[in-house]
Amino acid sequence: MSYKITNQTLSYMSNIQKMEMILMISLCLTTLLTLLLLRKFLKRTATKVNLPPSPWRLPVIGNLHQLSLHPHRSLRSLSLRYGPLMLLHFGRVPILVVSSGEAAQEVLKTHDHKFANRPRSKAVRGLMNGGRDVVFAPYGEYWRQMKSVCILNLLTNKMVESFEKVREEEVTTMMEKLEKASCSSSSENLSEIFITLPSDVTSRVALGRKHSEDETARDLKKRVRQIMELLGEFPIGEYVPILGWIDGIRGFNNKIKEVSRGFSDLMDKVVQEHLEADKPKADFVDILLSIEKDKNNGFQVQRDDIKFMILDMFIGGTSTTSTLLEWTMTELIRSPKSMKKLQDEIRSTIRPHGSYIKEKEVENMKYLKAVIKEVLRLHPSLPMILPRLLSEDVKVKGYNIAAGTEVIINAWAIQRDTAIWGPDAEEFKPERHLDSALDYHGKNLNYIPFGSGRRICPGINLALGLAEVTVANLVGRFDWKVEAGPNGDQPDLAEAVGIDVCRKFPLIAFPSSVM
Repeated sequence: MSYKITNQTLSYMSNIQKMEMILMISLCLTTLLTLLLLRKFLKRTATKVNLPPSPWRLPVIGNLHQLSLHPHRSLRSLSLRYGPLMLLHFGRVPILVVSSGEAAQEVLKTHDHKFANRPRSKAVRGLMNGGRDVVFAPYGEYWRQMKSVCILNLLTNKMVESFEKVREEEVTTMMEKLEKASCSSSSENLSEIFITLPSDVTSRVALGRKHSEDETARDLKKRVRQIMELLGEFPIGEYVPILGWIDGIRGFNNKIKEVSRGFSDLMDKVVQEHLEADKPKADFVDILLSIEKDKNNGFQVQRDDIKFMILDMFIGGTSTTSTLLEWTMTELIRSPKSMKKLQDEIRSTIRPHGSYIKEKEVENMKYLKAVIKEVLRLHPSLPMILPRLLSEDVKVKGYNIAAGTEVIINAWAIQRDTAIWGPDAEEFKPERHLDSALDYHGKNLNYIPFGSGRRICPGINLALGLAEVTVANLVGRFDWKVEAGPNGDQPDLAEAVGIDVCRKFPLIAFPSSVM
C-alpha cells in the first residue's frame, strides 16, 4: 500500500513538472512573440515621429553650452546651419527655435491657441508670483480678464490720446535740460535721459504722480532693469535640477529673492500712498484698487496682482521705450545721411520760433515713421519674443512637436533674414519702409517687433506715441555729435545682456541747438 501511494505521488509530481515546463515554454514563446511584435510596432512608430533638425548635444546639459551671453545671436548662428525650425534640448527640456517668418506663421497664426501658454520659469515664479501678471500669466480666463483690465483702463487708443498732455510736458522738460547742455557745450547721457523720460510718463499715467526726484523712482528704475536681466537668463537648475546648486553659488537664486523683496516693498509704498490719499486720483492704481474692492464684478483682483500689473506697465512703458529711443539715436548718429534726411523732413514743419513739435504734426512725417520701423527691425526691444509653451501635440512644417515643448521665436533673426530683406539686411536703411505696407501688429510674420497672435504686446500705441514725438523734437531742435572713439565719430553697437537688449555702454552725445 505504501508503495502504491509513493508511486502515485511520484506520478502526480511528474505531471506537475510537465505542466510547469509546458507553462514555462509557453511564457517564453509568448514573451518572445510579444517582444518581436513590440519591436515592429516601436520601429513603425519611430518612423512616424519626424522631429526637426537638432545640433549634437552633450549628455545631461544638452545644448545649453551653445548659448552665448547674447542668445539671439548664438541661436541665429545655429539656425543658419540646422534650419529655421530647430529642436534643441536644454537639459531635460525640449526647445523649439523658430527663425523664419514662414515657420513663425504656423506657430503664431495657424496653431496660435496651442502655443499661447507661457512656461513658468524660476525667474517668473520668483519675480512674478508664478505668473500673476498679464505678460507671464498662463493662457486662460485669468489672463483674458487681466489683459482686458489693462487695455480698457490704460491702453486703448482713446486712453493713449488722453495722455498727450503728459507726454508733451515731460518731453518739454527733457528739451529744456538739453538746451542748457547746448548752451554750455556740454555732453548729455542720452541713455539715462531715455530711461527717465518714459519712467516719468508711466509714473504719471499709472501711479498718479512723477517720482523722478524721490527714492521711489530711482528704486523702481533699478528694479525694472534687474528684473529684465534676470528674466533674460537661462539658469542651469531650470533645465538640469541636479545642477541647481550652480545657480545658488553664482548668486542667481539670492538675486531673485532680493529683487522680488525690494520690488514688493516698493509697490507696497505706492499702494499705501493711494489708500491714504484724501481723494482718489483716478489713475491706474486707483482703478485696480476699486476693482479689488468690488466683489460683484465676477473677477477677483488680489493685492499682489495689482503689484504685478503695475510692474507690467513699467516694463512695457519704460524699458522697451527707452531701448527704442536709445537705438534710434544711435543709428541716426551713425548714419549722417539718414539724420539729414529726417532733419529736413522735421524742420520743414517747425514754426519759426522753434516751438514744441506736436503729435498731430508727427502723424504726417513718413520718413520719421520709416526710421522707427527700421530701428525696430534691427533692434527689436525683445530680440526673442517671450517664450511660449506648447499645450498639445502638433505638426509644424511637417515636423512632430510634442506637448510641453518650450518655443523661442527669434524675432531678431527673422527681421535680418537676407532671403526676405535682401543682402543689405544688416544695414540701417529706413528707405526700405517708405513704400511698405508693414505695420506693427504682426500680420506679416517677417516683421514682428511686438510679437503676433493672442499674446502680442497690447501697449504698442503707448510706446510708439512717446517714441515718435520724442525723436521728432530731439532731431528737429538739435544737431548731434559724439566724441571720437575706436569707431571714429560713430557710437558703438555693443549690446547689454537681458531679455530686452539695450546698449551695453551709455550713449553720450553733444546737442547743438539750431533754433
